[in-house]
This record gives sequence, structure tokens and C-alpha cells, in this order.
Amino acid sequence: MLQHLHIQNYAIIDRLEIKFSKGLNIITGETGAGKSILMGALNLILGQRADSSVLHQSDKKCFVEGVFDIQKNLRVRQFLQENELDEDDTLCIRREMAANGKSRSFINDTPVTLSQVKALSIYLVDLHQQFDTLDINTESFQREILDAYASNLDDVKELQMQYAQYAAVRKQLEQNKKQQADAEKEAEYNQFLFNELEELGLKENELEDLEVELKILNNAENIKQQLTGIYHSLKEDDQPLVQQLKSQLSKLKQMDSFHPDIEKLSERLSVSVIELDDIAAELEDIEQKVVFDAERIAIVNDRIAAGYKLLKKHGAQNTSQLLNTLELLRQKLDSVQNLSASIATLENEESHLLTACTQTANRISANRKKQAKPLAEKVNKLIAQVGMPNAQLKINITESPLSASGTDQIDFSFDANKSNKFELLGKVASGGELSRLMLSIKSLVAQKLSMPTLIFDEIDTGISGEAAKQVGIIMKDLAHAHQLIAITHQPQIAAMANAHYFVFKEQKGNSMHTSVRLLDEKERITVIAKMLGGEKPTAAAIENAREMVESRS
Repeated sequence: MLQHLHIQNYAIIDRLEIKFSKGLNIITGETGAGKSILMGALNLILGQRADSSVLHQSDKKCFVEGVFDIQKNLRVRQFLQENELDEDDTLCIRREMAANGKSRSFINDTPVTLSQVKALSIYLVDLHQQFDTLDINTESFQREILDAYASNLDDVKELQMQYAQYAAVRKQLEQNKKQQADAEKEAEYNQFLFNELEELGLKENELEDLEVELKILNNAENIKQQLTGIYHSLKEDDQPLVQQLKSQLSKLKQMDSFHPDIEKLSERLSVSVIELDDIAAELEDIEQKVVFDAERIAIVNDRIAAGYKLLKKHGAQNTSQLLNTLELLRQKLDSVQNLSASIATLENEESHLLTACTQTANRISANRKKQAKPLAEKVNKLIAQVGMPNAQLKINITESPLSASGTDQIDFSFDANKSNKFELLGKVASGGELSRLMLSIKSLVAQKLSMPTLIFDEIDTGISGEAAKQVGIIMKDLAHAHQLIAITHQPQIAAMANAHYFVFKEQKGNSMHTSVRLLDEKERITVIAKMLGGEKPTAAAIENAREMVESRS
């Protein structure tokens, strides 16, 4: 529950501190005194966005802090653990906003994001404002009401996770099937191209090597002739060059002792002789291997021609690029097969997820259908109690396609005059009727939830007299299990309070400021009497107010 609210430099609030009690906390005050400003400040610590226009003094930061008792709130404790935030019996949420509009949020003095504050706030406070009654006209809100009453919330959460997985798998399956269809359009041609390249069976640099080989084959006779001539000059002539050099080397060696540089020259010439002898041997080996082979020339020409044809066909420049093309084609063909396997796996996964979603949705639907009539009957009893004896609510459930919310279409229809002509709420219910209907529904749903604090901002719009008294009774009953904070203009409701706070404006310096005071018994009677009879209440109004306060229990 909300224990303490501290507001500083917000709208016309300079500095304000309120300590709330258990049970029913009522806030009253004249129009414009700043009651709804309190709700705006509270909204800040519940994650609502704001801008610098809310600053009372533009050169100072705005500060709003709420302290909550969370001793029995297991969901809040779980949230703190999951988000690695400090955990204690009390929870402090603080929002600070600078003059430039930038704001910071803290949970137990740890900086957090606004989305974290919003996620946490749903476990702390249910804030109902005057215009929130419009939500009751939406199918999603009506479904949430029925699910809360039917204790479906855990199953709905499970279905949402299951359906998200199902939708993701289904999307991936559709993408894979589209890819497969596109790939299959090209698969036959890609297979032909692949077979053509694979059949040729090129090896790395083969075409380049074949070009070299063909040049040798086409010039084989000339190469043999020239190599033979060079070899003979070196080794086989009448006076072969190698032999001559060996003879000169022998002469030079005989003079090694005559001059210090001759020995070095002898060594160099000896190396040259060995090198020339080796060259001659290699020339002979090359000459013997070079053979004119007309059949081989034809084979090489045919292979080069086949290779060049594919080079041109694929826009390649060399053998390496053709082999890369072959690998790319292999991958494309493999991807078709892989997609088929992936599609089969995804189809199986989709089927299992659809079954799981359907089972959960059926369980949710069964609970909705079981609880729809009892909820409507209880709501009808309560709305009769709050001054609408002829009004009837009916909850209609029709089948709809599976979605994250199940397989049901939920519609609340309303008959205000026992005409048995039920129409959609938004068409036939007035603002006052919607407010009382919302209170009746929330009072029933709150019994199913562990929401510790419920806040009602002028939910009593459009009602008075006995209806207002009955609204107060319902709120008083609800406050036995929940903390209620309610802004009201109705004395019948104010009289039910466990704690009554009065909002007023006061002059401070040159400006007006909003202040709040917790009323004692005597002050309460006076304020309620003014709500009954005006600024100068009569003795009868004061006595009436006293009776209302004393009989509240």
C-alpha cells in the first residue's frame, strides 16, 4: 500500500507531504484547489511521461517520491529480484525532473528506466480516473475484466508467450516457403549450370596451365632444335664450352700460389663450370620431355575451348572464378534441400505450438464462459445498489480466430431500462452510469487480484443522494481488503473515510500554493457540512454531517 507521498515543485505545489492510512482515504476540496494535481504527481512515479511545464519554479527541479509497504506483495518482490534491485519491506519510487525537461527515475535509490517503473507500477496501484470509463467500451478492457474475474491471468500470460512463439515460427515458415518457391524457380537452370561445370571438372589454374602446355606443344620442334643446339655447344661439339672452361680452370688453379686474388677467381670459375654443366643436363632433360603430340594438342585445344566457353558464359576471367561459380551454384542447390528440411522442422514446431496455444486458449475460454454469467449477475446487483435498479449488464462471448488473447470475442452489452434491448455500452450508457458500472466491476475484480492500492479520481461523477451513499458503502467494503484513495465531491462518500484529507490553496508570498491537511473528527464534520449546505452550513447541515460521520461504521 502507499504509505507516503512527497511532492516538491510540481504545478502549484511548492512542497507537500501526505501520509496515507490503510482502508479508505478520501480527498476533498474546492474545485481548482489542486486535487487532481495530486493524481498528476502520483502518475509521475507510476511511469507517466511529463515535461518541464509542470515545474512550479522553472529554475528548480521537480521531485515526487512515493513509499509503499510491500511486505506481503510477492509480485513486487519477484520484480525486484528479477531486475536486481534492492529488496526491503518498503519500496521507494522517486522521479526527478530538471528544468530542461530531462527526468530520472529511481527504485530504492537505484536509477532505472521509465519502462521499468511502468512495469512495476501495475503491481502497486490501480489508478481509475474520471475519463478512464471510456476504456470499458473497448473489447480488450472488457476481456481483461472477465479474465481477472475468472482467474485467467496466469493462463493468459502463458498464452501470450506461446502465441508469440507460434507467430514467430509461422512467420519464419512463411519466409522459408517463399524462399523455397523462389529458389525452385531457378533450381532447374542452376542444376544445369552446375552439372555443366562439374562435368568439365576443372582444377585450380587448369586453363592457365593448359595454355602454357599448348604453347609448348605447338612449338615443340623448334624448342627441341634450339635446346639440342645449345646442349651440343655446351657438351657435344668438337670443342664443347664446358670442356674448354674446365681446361682453363685447370690452368688458373696452377697459378693460385702466384697471386692472392687468383685463388678467388678460380673458385668463381669452378662454380660457373658446375652451373653450366648442370644447365646442360637440365636442357637435355627438357629436350627429351618435349614431344610433338598432335593428339595431345587436339585434347588440350578442346579442353581450353570448353573452358573458354564457360568463362564467357559466366563472365569469369580465370579458372579460379569459374570454380567459385561452381561453389556458389552448389550452395544454392544445397539451400533448396536445406530449406526443405527446415520447412519440415518448422511445420512440426508450428503444429506443436498451435496445439499448445489451442489447449491454453480452450482452458481460458472455458473459464470465461463459466464466469461470465456470475460476473454479470453480481455486477447487476451492485449497479442496482448504486441507483440503477432497472439497468442490466450482459456479457456475450462468441468464437473468434485464435490470437494472443484466445479464441473469444468479448462484448459487454447494456440495457438501462429493462427493455430487454441490449446494446453496446458506448451507445447507451451515460457518463454517470459508466462510472458506477466501472466501480461495481472493479470492486468485484479487485477481490480476485492482489492489487494493494486502488485510486479513484472523481468516479462519483453524475451521481448524488442515495446512489452516492451506496457508492460509498461499496468503497468502504472494498477498503476492508485494499487501500483506497478517492477524490470525491460527494459528502455521502466522504463520510465513509477512514482518513479524510482536505486540499486547499493558500497564499505564500506573491503566489498561491496547494496544501493538504489530514482532518480530525471535528474538522471532518465541518467540511462535510459545507459539502452538504454550502460555505456557511446551517445547524441542520452540521448535525446531518455529524450523523453521517458517526454512522459510517
